Amino acid sequence: MSASSGAVSANGHTPVLYQNVLNALNLHAGGHYIDGTVGAGGHAAGILECSSPDGRLLGLDRDPNALELAGFRLEPFGDRVSLRHASYTAMRDEAFAQGWDRVDAILLDLGLSSMQLEDAKRGFSFRFDGPLDMRFDPEVDFMADELVNHMPQNELADVIKRYGEEPRARAIAEAIVQARPLRTTLELADVIASKATGKRKGIHPATRTFQALRIAVNDELNALKAGLETAVGLLSPGGRLVVISFHSLEDRIVKRFFRRESQDCICPPEQLICCCEHAATLRILTKRPIRPESDEISLNPRARSARLRVAERLSMA
Repeated sequence: MSASSGAVSANGHTPVLYQNVLNALNLHAGGHYIDGTVGAGGHAAGILECSSPDGRLLGLDRDPNALELAGFRLEPFGDRVSLRHASYTAMRDEAFAQGWDRVDAILLDLGLSSMQLEDAKRGFSFRFDGPLDMRFDPEVDFMADELVNHMPQNELADVIKRYGEEPRARAIAEAIVQARPLRTTLELADVIASKATGKRKGIHPATRTFQALRIAVNDELNALKAGLETAVGLLSPGGRLVVISFHSLEDRIVKRFFRRESQDCICPPEQLICCCEHAATLRILTKRPIRPESDEISLNPRARSARLRVAERLSMA
């Protein structure tokens, strides 16, 4: 079934790897689906169109602004869609609240949406002057300001190194501490740029540090690990888990998780006798991640770093 009308979300942005996602989810009428990062509802609209007339979707997001946009975009689907202000780490409880013990597919589109990045008030971007916020959920108290202005220098350097893979993390952390207090994203970006050796292939020198702060504020990597575990437990046999990541830290977690869950034994290689009692739960359907084509990247430059991985739930013992 065609899903072309869902290809553009409510804010005019095309969802990343849109058709690849719909194909990977193996959608059908009557299915139960979870979009754990529903955003403005672009992928969700396609899921509902491809599962008509009676497929149902549970859409989750930590960002209430995104949920409001998704509500407008998905209104034509009526009671086939339920939207909840929740992290995908809570998808089991949210699914049970719908009366669903199992679901047919789960989508996790990770990272930052264009609408969040382009809203200066959210503080995600070094291109706009905004507060040091970076929260996915504005109702949470912890903001980037806490890290930038109050975290000890060594700990701040570790955050920038670990989550941003920034080679000049120590120098950047020292410069930030010396410049305190910093109040806006542009102030922070200028301090970072003063310690950078120049743009790397067109990448702004603040890119990795801003990524690191955002990941730390929202505890993204721990949420991803928990969400993957929860997703496998919810999928019906033959159900699909589809994950889009945007940087190597996320993709590495997804890749390793898929690999582990596709094996019957996860004992260390040097251990001659298996004692882990682990049973494979997934079959990997993408040996290499699916990447966007050049025409998609030209229309949506944000898509250039997207990686799509797909796995299928094996039959339960």
